[in-house]
Amino acid sequence: MSLRTELFDYALPRRFIAQTPAAGRDQSRLLVVDRGARTVAHHVFADLPGFLRAGDILFRNNAAVLPARLFAQRPTGGQVECFLLRPAGPVNEWWCLLRPGRKLPAGATFVREGAFTATVLAKEGDGAARVAFTTPGGESIVAAANRVGEVPLPPYIRRRHTGDERRLDLERYQTVYADRAHQVAVAAPTAGLHFTPELLARLAADGVRFADVTLHVGPGTFRPITAATIEQHVIHRETYELPPEPQRLLFAPGSGRRLAVGTTTVRSVEDFLARHAGPLDRLSIAETDLFIHPPRAFLGVDALITNFHQPRSTLLCLVAAFLTPGSTDGIAWIREIYAEAVAHEYRFFSYGDAMLIL
Repeated sequence: MSLRTELFDYALPRRFIAQTPAAGRDQSRLLVVDRGARTVAHHVFADLPGFLRAGDILFRNNAAVLPARLFAQRPTGGQVECFLLRPAGPVNEWWCLLRPGRKLPAGATFVREGAFTATVLAKEGDGAARVAFTTPGGESIVAAANRVGEVPLPPYIRRRHTGDERRLDLERYQTVYADRAHQVAVAAPTAGLHFTPELLARLAADGVRFADVTLHVGPGTFRPITAATIEQHVIHRETYELPPEPQRLLFAPGSGRRLAVGTTTVRSVEDFLARHAGPLDRLSIAETDLFIHPPRAFLGVDALITNFHQPRSTLLCLVAAFLTPGSTDGIAWIREIYAEAVAHEYRFFSYGDAMLIL
């Protein structure tokens, strides 16, 4: 059975696309969906502890966002925008997206004074360029990016980026539990942006447990489905890391529920469970191209915290599948839920509000 991509479309007035984060992380709104009762209720994210119980496990993506957008100049003085994608292997060699790409063939150079000099080594058919960076004192390009780079906000956030806004984005387009040793994301795992240290402490005091995974979020997360049917879509590939203790909790959660914070966490968990019959005694590092859409069933997620997603996106497909695992009924239901959110003027996408699906 093929599912038409247009089934995952919906109307969204532009004014509901959040351009800035809420004043307080946990003051975002929270739409709570009870799948058993088929009801929705309106709350704020700070109410989350009231829906969890002792023994529940929050699986969350601890990947830290890299300020991956770098601006530099060509020898002619023309501006270059360099977007770091992923390491290419050797130290300070990265796969990047370059703009203007046609003016930067293999052999071209560009420089950011006091930060780096770059040489384009090769170009790929998909537009990615392999770039070698030389930095003062031999620092890593990651360290240089943290000094001069900008947060790679998604394209639907359209505002000027002043110095104050850069500081705001560096803080708020990052979860409070992000592990700086895993600065491997070029887009935030946005469902986690609503947590505060105080909220996490309250959940821990209530007996909720935490398990961290690391999925290297790539720019493909924003890529819409352009094929006529979702089955024709080739989803992006992303690397994830799953330590032994979260693996154990996936297979033996005890009496608690397994709650995934965000679609990136769901992809990691479901991919791992599809590959393995039990926990491993080592860190698991794998690459997933798992595309979750109706009528897929779920192996290891009992509840989901997620933001509101773009029309015709793989993330919206995943949420529709989770609403009614094993059937396609969630497609119509997600459209009803999103219409309810629009009617109540929820804020959408990365800096927007959240949903809890129980």
